[in-house]
Amino acid sequence: MKKLYSLGTSNRTQEEFLNILKKFHIQQIIDVRRFPTSKFEHFKKENLADLLEKEGVKYLWWGKELGGYRKEGYLNYICTQEFKRYLKELEELAKNKITCIICCERLYFKCHRRYITQSLKGKLKIIHIIEENKVKED
Repeated sequence: MKKLYSLGTSNRTQEEFLNILKKFHIQQIIDVRRFPTSKFEHFKKENLADLLEKEGVKYLWWGKELGGYRKEGYLNYICTQEFKRYLKELEELAKNKITCIICCERLYFKCHRRYITQSLKGKLKIIHIIEENKVKED
């Protein structure tokens, strides 16, 4: 079964973030932050895209497609055909490259990544990266 990784940028250093990507052989990042900015310069969308390109990691921003902060709430959004369509696209992308979804919350169970990954359970092996040497598999 193909894998999908989940990672929160949080207050990680650039070096720590890149080490995690290398350790897990991540080839593609799908940024699901609705607002892809950060107080940490290296996690601002434009800087992150450049950094990942230099590292040979493909970067996609899917804040509109799968990002949090929905007017009617994320639980309502996951019931829509739009969400299901993007979930299917994410599943297909993860089957072709080692893929990791990211947002800013370090712990997946405190953000909308939990809904995305729960919806893909059984279709992909879900691995939440907590720290470089600590993961939680679903």
